[in-house]
Amino acid sequence: MSSEPSSQLTPLNIALLTVSDTRGPEQDTSGQFLEDSVLEAGHRLVARRILPDDVYLMRALIAGWIADPGVQVVVITGGTGLMERDSTPEALMPLFDKAVEGFGEEFRRLSAQEIGSSTVQSRAFAGMANNTVIFCLPGSTGACRTGWNGILSSQLDSRHTPCNFAGLVLRKPDKPMHRLDEVIGQRAER
Repeated sequence: MSSEPSSQLTPLNIALLTVSDTRGPEQDTSGQFLEDSVLEAGHRLVARRILPDDVYLMRALIAGWIADPGVQVVVITGGTGLMERDSTPEALMPLFDKAVEGFGEEFRRLSAQEIGSSTVQSRAFAGMANNTVIFCLPGSTGACRTGWNGILSSQLDSRHTPCNFAGLVLRKPDKPMHRLDEVIGQRAER
């Protein structure tokens, strides 16, 4: 077995979510930037959704993506600020098996070069669940550009050394989703 990295990209299956109470498909420039970036990098876009900033809707959608063997990476934009309705961290952190502490730290470091001390108001974060990596970025297109160009493009590239997330997400178990009802039942026992 060779220890040399492959010269070919291993495409990953990526799902995108925009969290917004006000944006529809036409106004979702952040989601469009991320979609374009995913495809330009050679990955597969397997889903793209827009949801209002609602804890339970986010949890339901992301939990499904975490369980789906066809989704290896989730990128979320929006809901990471400090306004009353911003609830992406509260919605998703309980779903994580492990937090990826360095992502938020690195995002804020890169962001400080662009927006100065205002970066302290960012609650960008990431985590792992069922060999799925979930990255949560602020809602602005500029923040998505910073996160993609500064971190995600290289960390989702299987050729990036010394390490990247591709090796972790490619280990995701292939458990068929149709077995969900068989395994947990269609309703609770009385």
